[in-house]
Amino acid sequence: MKEILVRFASYNHWANQQLVAVMLNLDAEKTERELGGSFPSLHKTVCHLWFGESIWYQRLQLTEQPVDPTVAFTGTFEEACQSWLQQSQLLEEWVKQATEVKLNHTFAFAAGKGEQVKLPVQEAVMHVCNHSTFHRGQLVNMLRQLEVTKIPSTDYRRFKPKK
Repeated sequence: MKEILVRFASYNHWANQQLVAVMLNLDAEKTERELGGSFPSLHKTVCHLWFGESIWYQRLQLTEQPVDPTVAFTGTFEEACQSWLQQSQLLEEWVKQATEVKLNHTFAFAAGKGEQVKLPVQEAVMHVCNHSTFHRGQLVNMLRQLEVTKIPSTDYRRFKPKK
């Protein structure tokens, strides 16, 4: 199971890098333009992805009260993208270093509204990667609305893991 989780975490980081490389070529007006979707702009969607990956990473670290890194964030779109990429790299490194015992562990955390949840670490890793895939699809849709024509494929089959 560890090999699969490492591949998914590595794929997640790689796919994030592919889209960030395109988005950083856009001007501020385009990154802030409200286009619809779960989060209305590229900037807000990137911040949500950074938030999501950070919260789950903190939960995997068994942090009792995870902190949203985007709450007080007032930086640029580029800084948000770089922070998101750093976060996905941390997740990838954590999964690579995790033992099978750690990956098979079930942990508890407080979800929204204080709901107590128990979840196997393996499922948490799959969830965070899947969540990011969902929102990367929204970023692609937004890029198309902005008439960006050169968007790299982030399909899993395109991913070539580093050996």
